Amino acid sequence: MLHLPFDHTITIIIITLIVSIAAFMSPQLKARLRFWPPAMQRGQYDRFITHGFVHADATHLLFNMITLYFFGSIIEIFYRQFFYNMGFVLFYLGALIFAILPSYIQHKNDSHWASLGASGAVSAVLFSYILFKPWHMIFVFFIPVPAIIFAVLYIAYSVWAGRRGNDNINHSAHLWGAAYGVIVTLLLEPNLLPHFIKQLTGG
Repeated sequence: MLHLPFDHTITIIIITLIVSIAAFMSPQLKARLRFWPPAMQRGQYDRFITHGFVHADATHLLFNMITLYFFGSIIEIFYRQFFYNMGFVLFYLGALIFAILPSYIQHKNDSHWASLGASGAVSAVLFSYILFKPWHMIFVFFIPVPAIIFAVLYIAYSVWAGRRGNDNINHSAHLWGAAYGVIVTLLLEPNLLPHFIKQLTGG
């Protein structure tokens, strides 16, 4: 059987699309899968993972999945060499957990707070990619932007919007997901840091 380098990325996208669309049609399913602190206190720890497979709306879903499609397949090639070919899957699921943990600690006693979406894990994939190709052009709303410039703007916006806190988006998960992507990738391949600096400076 032929194993293509993007198998796991495509599988994650398909599962996310199916679960998210099902949740659009079933508020009960969305409520069961989203990240909600009181449910965690009742032992529903699966929500650390399931919240990443449901989305607020079609725009939220498509933006995350398109980003994952374009960058996940490239990062998957790197991560497949770890953990018996399951490196990318474990990296992605680990990002979902790591990205939401600070929000959980902050809101664990807040029954009015909830979070959902794959943005934390997608941020991890995107920022891992930037280590490999910082000057590669990515398209943001059809406008070409160097990946490293986008990274700086993305972080600045997430910090600013997170402090405002009035758009119902978990910007903290974006930031922690980005940090996870950089840290884990460099831990597995420390030589990427001098490669990144060389690429960044044109050396």
